[in-house]
Amino acid sequence: MLPLLLVALGTAGALFLAGSVSAWWWCAAGPLLALTALGGADLAQRRRSLLRNYPLVGHLPFLPEALRPELRQHFAERGFDGRPYDRNVRTVVYERAAGIDAEEPFGTGRDVYVDGYEFLEPSMRPVEVPDEPPVVRVGGPDCTQPYEMSLLNVSAMSFGALSSHAILALNRGAALGGFAHDTGEGGLSDHHLRGGGDLVWEIGTGYFGCRTAEGDFEEREFADKAALPEVKCVSLKLSQGAKPGVGGVLPGAKVNAEIAQARGVPEGRDVVSPPYHRVFSTPRELVRFIARMRELAGGKPTGFKLCVGSRRQFLAVCKAMLAEGVTPDFIVVDGSEGGTGAAPPEFADNIGTPLTEGLITVHNALVGAGLRDRVRIGAGGKVATGSDIVKRLLQGADYTNAARAMMFAVGCVQARRCHTNTCPVGVATQDPRRVRALDVADKSERVRRYHRATVHSASRIMAAMGVRDPDELTPHRLLRRVGPTTVRSYAQLYEWLPPGVLLAEPPAAWAADWAAADPDSF
Repeated sequence: MLPLLLVALGTAGALFLAGSVSAWWWCAAGPLLALTALGGADLAQRRRSLLRNYPLVGHLPFLPEALRPELRQHFAERGFDGRPYDRNVRTVVYERAAGIDAEEPFGTGRDVYVDGYEFLEPSMRPVEVPDEPPVVRVGGPDCTQPYEMSLLNVSAMSFGALSSHAILALNRGAALGGFAHDTGEGGLSDHHLRGGGDLVWEIGTGYFGCRTAEGDFEEREFADKAALPEVKCVSLKLSQGAKPGVGGVLPGAKVNAEIAQARGVPEGRDVVSPPYHRVFSTPRELVRFIARMRELAGGKPTGFKLCVGSRRQFLAVCKAMLAEGVTPDFIVVDGSEGGTGAAPPEFADNIGTPLTEGLITVHNALVGAGLRDRVRIGAGGKVATGSDIVKRLLQGADYTNAARAMMFAVGCVQARRCHTNTCPVGVATQDPRRVRALDVADKSERVRRYHRATVHSASRIMAAMGVRDPDELTPHRLLRRVGPTTVRSYAQLYEWLPPGVLLAEPPAAWAADWAAADPDSF
């Protein structure tokens, strides 16, 4: 109470002097009057006991708490221990986006003898770096319009989660760099289409952009939009890494006219994404729906995205593919380390399979079921550097997607305010004043430069490993320290199934799951 009494006395004195001596005393009286009012409010409120007992002074602990993430990120953390992305990775992205060669002086700062340290195996006879980076043809036997996919692409981020300027910058960057841009589940907006970039149109549980008034899938609208020349692939989102099995709510306050039009929902009303799809309830129905989507899309590559959970459930989908004679053209595996605008911490921290295990599970299941040559696998989850790309290719992926790294290229500073509408750089907000600060022309060039440099880095790494084609990468070439004197390759750490083995004689570790997998039930 004493500080409040002193402030009140000071206020009274300043007011007296302002009225009797000089108006300049209002410069002191104004702030003191505001502090007195704040102290009175502290005494009157009932929500925070600390402020009732210690008016004014009780606010002091909250200030460093509010500033802690920024203070730690900029002043306290070492280059390699920040989360979710450490300073070294952010610096690499920023420098490549700016057109600066990312170099590290005086050697690595990492402890290469700590358990868990991973490294790639170089060759005694490296090969030349190719003039043009490799691309991946996506399109199985039922696809009539295959697509040449870059090794790195823009992962799913919706208009609504990101600002109009951020979406347009990403799309123009994709057009300039010749790679794909996943729309996210928020529908096809004008900002996705204006930039001229290749699109992977993602359809989520809300069927935004192709839904009926009741929230069901609308085939005619889907077919019309899938026929657009900018749409190169269509993807069905089953789940995402940071919050698998959770739907979402976009508050009505954020649903402006543009977002409402893109999503096909009423303006100003809450938009709900259910946790599950209405169009299927069994693995067999899922596979049939993928085939229907491909038919409606005119034969364009069609697939689905998921964060892996039960291995038995994914094997049930494989059995459904075999039974129906239908396969998706691609499957995108999202790791639990993936990001989102906001997720319940219990889900972000504890639910879902990390990308390494999820990717290896999907790759093994398709190989073991004799389906791998028909399906391409994409990988998403903290992919930011050339070595990230190469590691994921070694683990079973054909190409990779990046979301937050692309946000860094657009100007994200990892303020972690994505869900508050107060993003300081205009990336993850719908506030017009904040969005205006993001210059589309500049940021699209930054996206192009970042992509080009990162894919080139992956090509250089593969060349240093003596690899001319990504298909030559094998799990033997990625090693992990598992003890002070013990190093194991991924070929030794994980089981890798031979082609078709699940159809002949499933290995002991897979036999129970394969036997229990039912194409007619999840």
